[in-house]
Amino acid sequence: MQKSSLADLAARHLDTARGSASGRSAETVIGGHTHTLRQTLIALRAGEALDEHENPGEATVHVLTGRVRLASGDTSCEGGAGDLLTVPDARHSLAALEDAAVLLTVAKLG
Repeated sequence: MQKSSLADLAARHLDTARGSASGRSAETVIGGHTHTLRQTLIALRAGEALDEHENPGEATVHVLTGRVRLASGDTSCEGGAGDLLTVPDARHSLAALEDAAVLLTVAKLG
């Protein structure tokens, strides 16, 4: 059994992202490349984004703090703290509308 404070992790990674040239910081909290389930905390400074990329499996984005926009093609959805966004099974991007931390949960298929 393991316990993690997502609030503490989000605060730490937001501080790192704010001071980083890339405006990002991330840490795998659960799982990894060799597991089916992976949860990654991602912090983005306002105005930064994860450029369009493929979906590696079923995925959700839980917004812990701030506001983000999840976009795929001509469709987009904004989310704020407490919102759970379902990642489309298509190429997509994630942009921070304000400093934000999210928990990305992915179940890799195959």
